[in-house]
Amino acid sequence: MATITASITLASPDLISNALAFTSTTNLSTAGTSTGISNTAGLARKTTESASQYILFDGDAYGNGAHKIYLKNTETNAALYFTIEINSEQMGKLYAGDWAFFPWEANADTNDIKITPSTSASHTLEYMLFFE
Repeated sequence: MATITASITLASPDLISNALAFTSTTNLSTAGTSTGISNTAGLARKTTESASQYILFDGDAYGNGAHKIYLKNTETNAALYFTIEINSEQMGKLYAGDWAFFPWEANADTNDIKITPSTSASHTLEYMLFFE
């Protein structure tokens, strides 16, 4: 099985009274096991040309499992963002340079991951799905 390790490091010299610095690391595993996740949809980019909503991942296509999603807004213009939605619930917005990594259980067609660009100007989102 594949071994996929995810890490995050947060650091700031002045966010709190003392310097902030920590790292967290985990191996991505299938649901309820220590077996590594072995499937990926591959690293890809979606460039949008309208302010319409797009389905990035169809919930009906992946089923239950310990899936993980990586998203990154590759734009440099701070005004250009993507709204991220799952099952018609807004998760939040990814502004220029922002990224997200989160779990996803795609157990129904209603659990689609959708993105909506902030404007009809060209926006590019980098994305990857790790799934069982």
